[in-house]
Amino acid sequence: MPELSEGLTKTYNRRLNLIQPSNIRGFDNQISKIKDIIKLTIGEPDLNTPDHIKNAAKRNIDDDDSHYSNQAGKLQLRKAIHNYLFNDYGLDYNSEDEIVVTIGATEAIYATFETLLNPGDAVILPTPLFSLYEPIITLLGGKAIDLDTSSDSFKLKPELLKKVLDQYGDQVKAVLLNYPGNPTGIEYSVDEVKALANVIKQYDIFAITDEIYCELTYDVRHESLAKFLPEQTIYINGLSKSHAMTGWRIGYVCGPHSFIKKLLMVHAFMVTCPPDVTQMAAYEALQNGLKDSKQMRDIYKRRRDFISEKLTALGFKMAMPSGAFYVFVKIPARFGKNDTKFALSLAKQAKVGVIPGSCFGEGGQGYIRLSYAASKENIKEAIKRIEQFLNN
Repeated sequence: MPELSEGLTKTYNRRLNLIQPSNIRGFDNQISKIKDIIKLTIGEPDLNTPDHIKNAAKRNIDDDDSHYSNQAGKLQLRKAIHNYLFNDYGLDYNSEDEIVVTIGATEAIYATFETLLNPGDAVILPTPLFSLYEPIITLLGGKAIDLDTSSDSFKLKPELLKKVLDQYGDQVKAVLLNYPGNPTGIEYSVDEVKALANVIKQYDIFAITDEIYCELTYDVRHESLAKFLPEQTIYINGLSKSHAMTGWRIGYVCGPHSFIKKLLMVHAFMVTCPPDVTQMAAYEALQNGLKDSKQMRDIYKRRRDFISEKLTALGFKMAMPSGAFYVFVKIPARFGKNDTKFALSLAKQAKVGVIPGSCFGEGGQGYIRLSYAASKENIKEAIKRIEQFLNN
């Protein structure tokens, strides 16, 4: 095996020294070595991609659709995205030049930041928050402004947002909102969304909304910030969670034409275009599979109700999740606030895998995240083991 020349060992992008690999994946890898562990760690649906979507992909392969598509994605898929967003959420994006199909929502997020940020630009991140965003901002030379929302039911309040925008002034390029949220499952009401939009419109900043879990909401209707602030909002979504298509890697980003024109340049240099076969699977999902996500949502809701009831009975405190497929619970006081230590003990002694809350930023310290995108049987057994752990 070749060894890197000694003279090249310090030639990497120096910003890589400022970030770490995903704490979520790292912790999951660490405890995965434990025999017979039940993992409620990764946000990976245990449900399968619906058969009609898989069959559409097979037909596409048989049809020899194996050439470059439009760099923004197949027009028929972009039209399907337009129809879905317009009919279900009242968003009106032109399929010709305001939608780009990406390699998952992850590429959409990276391409968005790459398009927006110059060195020194700041992005406001309400924490606890999925750990993807801040490393990308840092890698691109930007600055993350983390706001702890744990004392406000894990929601960014308009008053706090305005205070921070006034404090940092022109440094701020954007505020990012992920809702329903990972790791908390918290959803904003329409009034809360409007209140944030009213603050953001007073400033020359972007609002980036990652709404990948919008189809998985319970007892509340999801409303997009883009509906009330389309001229400033960059809208990101995908099919990974709604249709159990994480491995298909299909996402999309929508926004005003002048922004999307710039983002398309970044996207084209990064990936050229999305794969034909996954695009046609996504097209089938949006054309004929909108009921699929509703069926999955009903399954997740039953799991949410079960796991939240059982954990509450065991003494855990939580903000009831109204979306996604996570519960974010506070560690019982007698265990202190070291969430990593608690999660390790739970893994080693009870053989139940969860993610420490500190993986999601300052606002997550003292909490753990459990994913209920797992079978009911595994969830039941995990609860039984957690109860035994607490009693012992």
